[in-house]
Amino acid sequence: MSTTLTFIAPPPGLEPLVDFTLAEVDGAPGLHTLRATSNPDIRLFVIDAPVYLPWYVPKFEAESYQSVGGEDGADVLVVATLSEGSPIVNLMAPMLVNRTTGAASQVILGDEWPLRAQLTPPNAAA
Repeated sequence: MSTTLTFIAPPPGLEPLVDFTLAEVDGAPGLHTLRATSNPDIRLFVIDAPVYLPWYVPKFEAESYQSVGGEDGADVLVVATLSEGSPIVNLMAPMLVNRTTGAASQVILGDEWPLRAQLTPPNAAA
């Protein structure tokens, strides 16, 4: 299943792109590809924060939710990459996504969350 997303402003580093397709990765619940509709070669992997990072609860301004039409909340996704074979996630700049309307925004939170954090499997022993 895929969803068409329109960012209210281009995600940092992807200017001027605002239109993307969010698609689930088969066999990997909570893992998605985010592809630019005008250039499918531009692709990011994003994860559902509650699935892989249940402890990650960033504070968003009300305006951030309102910008995507999610006054009661929105889905939180984070960009995931591989670094030397290990998954790394960007917790400093999560994406708020309203999957009903397709409105999306990448929010820069600041120094309280790391730009590059090691991702551990959700079933890893603590």
